[in-house]
Amino acid sequence: MAGAEVVTNEERLRRIEAITDAALSGLATAELLDELLERVRDLLKVDTATILLLEGHTGELVATAAKGLEEEVRRGFRVRVGRGFAGRVAATRAPVTIYDVTPDDVVNPILLTTGVRALLGVPMLANGNLVGVLHVGSLTLRQFGPDDVRLLQLVADRASSAGQARAQILDRQAALALQRSLLPARLPEIPGLDLAARYVPGHDLGIGGDWYDVFMLPSGWLGAVIGDVSGHGLPSAVVMGRIRSALRAYALDADDPAKALTSLDRKIYHFEAGTLTTAVYALIAPDHATVHLSCAGHLPPLLAVPGQPTQLVNLAVDRPLGVGRPMTSRRTTVLDLPPGATLVFYTDGLVERRNELIDTGIERLAAAVRSGPAEALCDHIMATTAEDQPNDDIALLAIGRQSPTDAR
Repeated sequence: MAGAEVVTNEERLRRIEAITDAALSGLATAELLDELLERVRDLLKVDTATILLLEGHTGELVATAAKGLEEEVRRGFRVRVGRGFAGRVAATRAPVTIYDVTPDDVVNPILLTTGVRALLGVPMLANGNLVGVLHVGSLTLRQFGPDDVRLLQLVADRASSAGQARAQILDRQAALALQRSLLPARLPEIPGLDLAARYVPGHDLGIGGDWYDVFMLPSGWLGAVIGDVSGHGLPSAVVMGRIRSALRAYALDADDPAKALTSLDRKIYHFEAGTLTTAVYALIAPDHATVHLSCAGHLPPLLAVPGQPTQLVNLAVDRPLGVGRPMTSRRTTVLDLPPGATLVFYTDGLVERRNELIDTGIERLAAAVRSGPAEALCDHIMATTAEDQPNDDIALLAIGRQSPTDAR
C-alpha cells in the first residue's frame, strides 16, 4: 500500500507540473487559472476551488477564478485581509483547514448557501509577497491531510509565479502604452527653433514615470518640461500622466515657471501623497532670446553655445515636488539663449551607472553635447552615452535656437 501511495503522489505531482508548465508557456492568465482549478478539483476530489487575488490599492482579496463557486466571481466577491476564511489565510500566510464550516468561520454567504462543509486554504506568495489565496472545499465533512496541503500549496506557488510573471508583462505593456500615448506624438514646429526628443524604456526596473512635454501657450511663449516620477510600473506611469496634464493646466494660468511648479507641488501634496517628482519647467520667450527656468530637484540642463565648452546651466535648484509641505517661494532663473545655442534636458537614466558617480555620467554627456541640428544631436547622444539596455527610463529633449544662416 505504501508503494501505491507513493506512486499516487508522484502521479499527482507530475500532472500538476505538466499543466502548470504548459500554461506558463502558452495559456492566457484566465485560462491558466481555470485549468489549474479544474485539475485541483480532480486531484483532490473536492467540489469547489477558488482563487482570490490581492488588490494592492484596496488591501482586499477579490474572487478571480472559481470552479463550483462561480457565483463568487460573477458577484465580484471581495473580503479584506484578516476577515473570514480567505482573509485569515492571507493574514497568517499559512494553510488553514476547517473540518465543519459554520457561519462563524466565513463571511461569504455563497459558501454557506452552496453547502460547503470542509475548507482548505493556502496563501499564494511570490518573492515573499502575498499575491492571493487558493482554497478548496468539500460538500461533505472531510479531514484534509498533510498531502492535500502540500499539493495545494504547490499549485498555489506555481499559480503565483505564473500570475505574477504575466501580471508584470501586462503591467509593463500597459505602462509603456500609456507612457507613449502621453508623450508628444510630434513636437511642435516653431519657426526659429529646432526640436528633437528621445524616450527609451528601462529594461531591468521596467517602465517608470519619466516624461517630457513641449507646448505652445496663448501668450506666444513655448513651454518645455522634463520630469521623473518616483517608482516604476503602471502606477508611476498613471501618476505621471496626471502630473503632466496638471502642469499643462497650470501653465495656462502662470507666466512664471516657478508659479506653475508651486501649483503642481500643492496638487501632488494633496492628491498624490507619497509621490516624489523631479522636473525642470522652461518657458522660451517669443523672440527665443531668453529662457525662464524653474527646477524642482531635477538634474540641470546642459547648454551648448557655438565656440564654447558645453556647460551645466547655473540655475537655482529647489526641492522635488511632493516632498513635505508645498513650497511658497520656488525660484526662476533667466537664461540667455544665443543664436545657434542648444539646450539639452534629460533624465537620470541617461547619466547614471551602477558603481559610478553621477558627475562622471554628466561629464560624459556634456562631452557628447554640441551645437547643431537637434535630431543629429539626439542620435549622437544616444549612440555615445546611452546604455544598450538601460536600467532606468531615458528621456531626452533638445531645443536649439537657429542662427540666421540656419533659418534660410
